[in-house]
Amino acid sequence: MTATEEAPALAEGVDTPTPPGKSTSLLARSLRLWRTRIGVVFVILLVAIAIFGPMIAPHAADEFIALPNSKPGQNGAGMFGTDYLGQDVLSRFLYGGRSILWLSIVSTVIGVVIGVTIGLIAAYARNYVDDVLMRAMDVIMAFPQIMLALVAVSLLGASNWLVIAAIALTTAPRVARVARGAAQPVVERDFIAATESMGLTRWRILNGEVLPNILGPMMVETTLRLTYSVTTVASLAYLGLAPDPNGANWGTDIQKNQTVLVTQPWGSLLPIIAIALLTVGTGLIGDGIARTAAGIDREREE
Repeated sequence: MTATEEAPALAEGVDTPTPPGKSTSLLARSLRLWRTRIGVVFVILLVAIAIFGPMIAPHAADEFIALPNSKPGQNGAGMFGTDYLGQDVLSRFLYGGRSILWLSIVSTVIGVVIGVTIGLIAAYARNYVDDVLMRAMDVIMAFPQIMLALVAVSLLGASNWLVIAAIALTTAPRVARVARGAAQPVVERDFIAATESMGLTRWRILNGEVLPNILGPMMVETTLRLTYSVTTVASLAYLGLAPDPNGANWGTDIQKNQTVLVTQPWGSLLPIIAIALLTVGTGLIGDGIARTAAGIDREREE
């Protein structure tokens, strides 16, 4: 058989890995969908508020400016009035997103990294290591995410790194499950056996061959986990378990101002809208990536 005749035969008999550009362009292709674009706009808007809000806030977060629960324009209050302590609602809102955002992002990143690592190791091992790792993940997943976070914070005290650790711990098992499920078909393909026969280390195979082929589902799962992290951080703050109970925090502001929701709603309404837009935005991005990876709405991407 000549070299030209041998090449098609090899192409038919050996699976080829996903081209590197396919995974890296998935997000770019998903941006052709309007749902993804809307999600990106929501997320960028809320991230910009969290980052730059304190720089443009008219008052300090803890500055007393008028009588408590003053309506907009009443007693010298600002455009959204004052909260239960007489602090400017707009300023509190502009200061309150930073803590929720950075806690959610850091905990999600840590949880995803740990989960993907465990999932890849379990999928590649295909022996008792897989069973041990997955059973351990099942035990953690048996408890609701918010419950584990509440127990950890209640027993050990509310601190930034404890909140991050608690959320990351509950994020990792779910990510590990998805990573393992996505990686199992990949590790069975012929190009993985070929790389093993070349003497590559397990780490290089997992990082260089398996991981690039599961980036699509991992990107979707990351956006989903970020959504849950945002709601968990906000829920802890709402329950009075924020690292700084008196600091500006969207969850804390909702809880403190809910008693006057009918007469002066802005203290609770602004952070409610912000959290809702942030979670909807990340959800739309994840849905857009999932639809692009599955080929849904391809003909309507204009």
